[in-house]
Amino acid sequence: MNRKKPTIVIAVALACMLCACSKTASGGVNAGLLESDVVGSSKGSFTKPSSITIMVDGTLITQENGRDEFEKQWEALTGIDLIIIQPEHDIYYQEVEKAFESGDLPDAILLSSTYYTSYAAQNYLADISSYYQGSDLQASIQSAGKESLIDGIRINGKLYGISPTRGNGCITYIKKAWLDNVGLKAPSNYAEYLAMIKAFTEGDPDGDGVNGNTYGVSAAGIINNEAPYTNYLPEFYQDAHPSFYHKDDGTWADGFFEESMKAALTRIRDAYSKGYIDKDIAENGTGDCRDKFYANEYGVFTYWAGNWAQTLSDKLADAGVDNELVAIPPIAETGAYLERVAPVWCITSACKNPSGVYKYFLETMNDGGAVEELWTYSPVSDKYAKNHIDHMIATVALKNDPGKITEKQAQALELFNTNSVMADLPYGTDAYSLYNDELMNLKKELVKKVVIDGTDIDKAYAELEAANGVYMSQAIVDSLNAE
Repeated sequence: MNRKKPTIVIAVALACMLCACSKTASGGVNAGLLESDVVGSSKGSFTKPSSITIMVDGTLITQENGRDEFEKQWEALTGIDLIIIQPEHDIYYQEVEKAFESGDLPDAILLSSTYYTSYAAQNYLADISSYYQGSDLQASIQSAGKESLIDGIRINGKLYGISPTRGNGCITYIKKAWLDNVGLKAPSNYAEYLAMIKAFTEGDPDGDGVNGNTYGVSAAGIINNEAPYTNYLPEFYQDAHPSFYHKDDGTWADGFFEESMKAALTRIRDAYSKGYIDKDIAENGTGDCRDKFYANEYGVFTYWAGNWAQTLSDKLADAGVDNELVAIPPIAETGAYLERVAPVWCITSACKNPSGVYKYFLETMNDGGAVEELWTYSPVSDKYAKNHIDHMIATVALKNDPGKITEKQAQALELFNTNSVMADLPYGTDAYSLYNDELMNLKKELVKKVVIDGTDIDKAYAELEAANGVYMSQAIVDSLNAE
């Protein structure tokens, strides 16, 4: 059943178009949309595109869940034909790489921080600094005191995209029934964490009378595909940095070659060899992990704060599994959860009308009104199910937010906000753009060899060095410290 509120909003917006509203362009993005195909601003005119092609992952409502209705309503609100390219979520960045390699690029694309900095440095993304400066969107963000979110994605002072939300991050959820069944409390340090996942693997935490048919923890990969790379397994990584980070003295370093990373790999390998970690971890996608969690195959899942606290609980209940979850603060050795740099909506260099796409696509996504609401809530649900933007962490808050925040969501988000720090975003230097993709592939191969195959850590690092990994890493570090 469709939610009634979006339909009413669209009807009002369309009525305004037919009545040729007299508001000036300075009255806001929607006012500009309703007047003509060209709107003015402090930075000149913006020509309205007849169509916009975008590429986005599964964080936008998928076709089977109502994307066609989203597209229909977006087009009704804006008067622009929206063409959506949406690969499967788990292979999204494989398809992104193919698009950039082929040059067959959309007008706008959603990129994680790693791809954002890399493609910006290669001049694949439009510099939108001049469009943002003095715009309605900048005014809204400054008014909300959130300009730091934009400053955090500037590269050498230039802006190549907009993040409609904060980055957010992951916290560790534990099934309370499992803790009770093995007689343990939530862990506060690594020794307690290890004892817990051992008990979840060797005991009978699900209470089915059979020992050893469950395991402790699962994750979507041993190492993530984007910064901060460690957020699905924070208890194992602790103080390790698999990529480039700012040291206390302000210089850049590659933590992958530090002893802390080798210690982390040792912890992960040992737990994996004992069966405490999902045997399929190297191949898992996030959907695989969720399905196994709902099927009661394992007990500890580090996943996103906020909305997911409620969603995980609801899905467990739907599956007939005890759904009480304990969200824990970071263990002592970790100190803090990491907030990722949010994925960035970018305009590609292939776009023929970048200023128009900025005005009518990026700005409307953050208009605080009808278009942002459509990006925020499913157009085919009467329960305000989440669409692309999480209303709890939106860069520009909805002026009249119809959604609610449950107690579980609020508590999980507060826990994360109180116990998190922002991950570093390396600048896209020439060396970074040239080497980082290949270097990360070598790092992922090493991690897999050590954890899954049991390869000696020093031998694995020697192989990485022989493949020029140390050379590429140092070249990137030198270029970052030269900025």
